[in-house]
Amino acid sequence: MREPPAQVDVGLLTTTLADHWDDSVMRVEHLPVGFGAHHWAAYDARDVPRLFVTFDRPAHRRTPEALEAAYAGAAALRDQGLEFVVAPVPADVGSHTLPFADGALSCTPWLDGEAGGELDLAWTTGALHRLHAATPPPLPRWRPVVGPDLAETTGALTTRPWGPGPYADAARAAVRDHLDDLATWTLRYHALAEVAGGHTWVATHGEPHEDNQLLSPHGRVLVDWESATLAPAELDLRTLVGAGASPAEVGADPEMLELFDLEWRLDEVSQYAAWFAAPHTGTEDDRIAFDGLFHELTRPPPE
Repeated sequence: MREPPAQVDVGLLTTTLADHWDDSVMRVEHLPVGFGAHHWAAYDARDVPRLFVTFDRPAHRRTPEALEAAYAGAAALRDQGLEFVVAPVPADVGSHTLPFADGALSCTPWLDGEAGGELDLAWTTGALHRLHAATPPPLPRWRPVVGPDLAETTGALTTRPWGPGPYADAARAAVRDHLDDLATWTLRYHALAEVAGGHTWVATHGEPHEDNQLLSPHGRVLVDWESATLAPAELDLRTLVGAGASPAEVGADPEMLELFDLEWRLDEVSQYAAWFAAPHTGTEDDRIAFDGLFHELTRPPPE
């Protein structure tokens, strides 16, 4: 996220990191990276970065217990020998997350490097093959992230004014214009979710795209394991297909690819509708969310 969260006290955050993860931490700096969670770099007295800090707000699709299981599962996968897994390190109490403000903190060791850039299809294919072949640790099981009544509940939301905020009226109008599409997409999504039960489920990252990859001095790695889930492999494989691989090349079932493409669209629309129905001020995060809402409402389905 581009702006730091108002509810996080920086002094308390610094103390919590020093008390529970690394007693050399002296200060933190908010990092305007990613979208969804908030991040900081934690520095020692020599101003050397020690930790990459994440503040997640668990929601309906990721409870505090599921978030802890996802991060613990990532650590278990790393311990199986998957060196590209950058997993959180446990706090002094043994858990990989700690309650903080209205969310949860986690920390990974600081890695120098740069964002993954354009997706390296060969590397990502190889990493996902190894991940999906690994013995799955106890991970949260995938389940539909929106209910079958999404179009009805979203339609009811549009019957009242949204905001206040600069994007409220345009966002509300766009959602109202696509309520029939939302109903069609949701019906198909839940039909495919029933089919998913007959497929093999594996350990998945959830979002292995280039923004969740880092080019470190030790090679390319996968970061941000909060979406780690036991699910059909297509939850990850859709990233490869989106980058140009054919479903046959990566062994992906077209219906499962459709399922997870619909899931992404519906989840984004649901979250952004709630975002702009609430007060907002027109921040950079608001602009990104507004663009994301229009994109998901209007983009054609993958071929």
